[in-house]
Amino acid sequence: MTFKGFGQRRFVKPIIDLLNQGISLQKIVLSIAIGATLGVIPVPGATTILCAIAAMLFRLNHPAIQLANFLVYPLQIILLIPFYRAGEFVFNAEPLSLSASQVVGMIKEDVWAAIKFLGDTTLHAVVVWCILAPILAAILYYLLLPLVKRLPFKLADPPMKSS
Repeated sequence: MTFKGFGQRRFVKPIIDLLNQGISLQKIVLSIAIGATLGVIPVPGATTILCAIAAMLFRLNHPAIQLANFLVYPLQIILLIPFYRAGEFVFNAEPLSLSASQVVGMIKEDVWAAIKFLGDTTLHAVVVWCILAPILAAILYYLLLPLVKRLPFKLADPPMKSS
């Protein structure tokens, strides 16, 4: 038994089976695009719930949306301050003098105190994210669709709806 065969059987196949739950390729790609987009919202700690709600509302693939969300978590932290700065610029607000690590530390230490302190700044950042999110999701979808179509595995066709 080779490592490739072992890895294929133990890791790749279960992931493909999980993703392949009678859902179309377009829905898988949409799940990934929405998960990645929601994953960078400038509200640390809210993305898992937001992705679960989006998956239920739009009948997306839960594992795919959550996987994309978890994979972009470092990007969420990296983009926190740029979103804050963009929100300050758009709303002509007073600049916040904190780093991303300080913001995350505040949230870990005392969530409610952090919410009070960062409330307006976070709201402004979320408005900027809301403006950019549809554009980001569309770009990701149209970039990922041809890439996923070239993957060396096939997804099952979704079940036919009877009328």
